[in-house]
Amino acid sequence: MPRRDYLGIARNLCLAIAFLAVVLLCLSGPGTKAGWWPWQVGLGMLQACFWLGAAAAVVALVVAFSLAFPRWRVRAWMPITALVLAIVAMVPPALLLAQAESVPSIHDVTTDTADPPAFVALLETRKKASNGFEYGGEAVAAQQRQGYPDLKPVVLKANARDAHQAAIDAARSLGWEIIASDAAAGRIEATDTTAWFGFKDDIVVRVRAEGEGSRIDVRSVSRVGLSDVGANAKRIRKFLAKLS
Repeated sequence: MPRRDYLGIARNLCLAIAFLAVVLLCLSGPGTKAGWWPWQVGLGMLQACFWLGAAAAVVALVVAFSLAFPRWRVRAWMPITALVLAIVAMVPPALLLAQAESVPSIHDVTTDTADPPAFVALLETRKKASNGFEYGGEAVAAQQRQGYPDLKPVVLKANARDAHQAAIDAARSLGWEIIASDAAAGRIEATDTTAWFGFKDDIVVRVRAEGEGSRIDVRSVSRVGLSDVGANAKRIRKFLAKLS
């Protein structure tokens, strides 16, 4: 078979693989969020995007190198397009992996590791979730202190009732679904849904009087997955920033 035919096959192959990688990327999150497949499949699709993109990129670079020779300069747009698509497919999973490696492999984050706010209204939901409702103790706390040393409770000058209302307003402004609010007990429970995969993470906010003001603690827990890739800590930071 002439070499040009080999190059033709390579051009078609790298473009097809790159296109498939982008399709998987576009479907991985929305399909999981819509319930078309389990979240494990969605994450597997994201992983496949990277490896398919990498394979397509390698082939595309080889074909692109052949463009330096006039006799093989045919359909130059194909390897270039394949390379662009491959990069598009590789970048999101690569960034996610880099983020996962830079944060603790935990899914339960709180501003009070000694006495984490407890779920009440969401307790049954948490019991059904694979990650449960119990805090992981010192093993989790130690990882959090190392990875998120900035997470501390916020003390407001407002009284407990006003602080409770401020916490509700902050939660709603962030798009959280308020599940329960008990001003007397100083507790707010809510659920936040991630944008891409639609993961459900549960939050409990605790408001306690402290001196002339109020102390607010937050706990954010993922329902599934060993690592939250930093999502819960990021959520708590945004909430506390709204309050302070």
